[in-house]
Amino acid sequence: MDTESVQSGGFTYMGRKFSDLGINDDSSSAFSDCNSDRSGEFPTASSQSRRLFLACATDNSDELISQLVSDLDSDNIDEQKQAAMEIRLLAKNKPDNRIRIARAGAIKPLVSIVSSNDPQLQEYGVTAILNLSLCDENKEEIAYSGAIKPLVRALRVGTSTARENAACALLRLSQIEENKTVIGRSGAIAPLVSLLESGNIRGKKDACTALYSLCSVRENKVKAVQAGVMKPVVEMMADLGSNMVDKSAFVLSLLVSLQEARAALVEEGGIPVLVEIVEVGTHRQKEIAVAILLQLCEDCLAYRTMVAREGAIPPLVALTQTGTSRAKQKAEALIELLRQPRSGNAAAN
Repeated sequence: MDTESVQSGGFTYMGRKFSDLGINDDSSSAFSDCNSDRSGEFPTASSQSRRLFLACATDNSDELISQLVSDLDSDNIDEQKQAAMEIRLLAKNKPDNRIRIARAGAIKPLVSIVSSNDPQLQEYGVTAILNLSLCDENKEEIAYSGAIKPLVRALRVGTSTARENAACALLRLSQIEENKTVIGRSGAIAPLVSLLESGNIRGKKDACTALYSLCSVRENKVKAVQAGVMKPVVEMMADLGSNMVDKSAFVLSLLVSLQEARAALVEEGGIPVLVEIVEVGTHRQKEIAVAILLQLCEDCLAYRTMVAREGAIPPLVALTQTGTSRAKQKAEALIELLRQPRSGNAAAN
């Protein structure tokens, strides 16, 4: 699902209007391309798989769901795995099944399974929770049932699929505003930064989107900067051939309000990257980059000097002619700052 769209006067990303540098959340139901799991289907042509196909085809799945929920509490780990896998698949693409499964009492035993030390069982549990969380009715119950801490643990120590799906599930739960602080305090930020830095492309996307949601809360911004988020964010913005430039720039746009984030951005070589984006990026990328540079320079003469020495003025002048209306305004304001006499307080505020 495309989470980014252009609107008059700014951009929308994950349902939030990017109308200045600040981002106002005007949608409680927005989410990223963390949809249902993208794992494989049935590993074998077992009789259990055939009965699941039949249940999916006939919509007579209530009896099966009841049995599967019972099997989640089995003393036999193979039965637990089979039940969690089948619940995952029943919930993957059918919204009605997500409600049925939750009402049948699956959430609490699935949360217990997410805490399992068996990597495959944990992965199935995480993925089932993710698919159930796609139903807004289920998100509160999932959080209330104690899922956040086990999901954070899976994010830290799970298989690559479990880590990616845990990031998506935490994203879904973070769409309830009060969960954002709870998720951050449960230790999610550092492993999300780790996934952003070392995950595959899907993992990076999932981590970036989850961080964007969580970092609307100030204390999570601080945690992200302390966890070293600026290094992977700058690296992804520098890779102009990737599809991560916009996502990472939106994350940076939330963080740059912090003085420590601005210092980390400069330390990680962010100024040359932002200037290059102003020069050769897309219209949207240029608008975000110039807004970030403007906030970076507003209260710090030293940063203005660095931006000017990086050759920012010519592409900024060009942007005043060819950019969006908002980009033109930001570029003009930044040019005025950069052309002021190099004197005064050079300390960052």
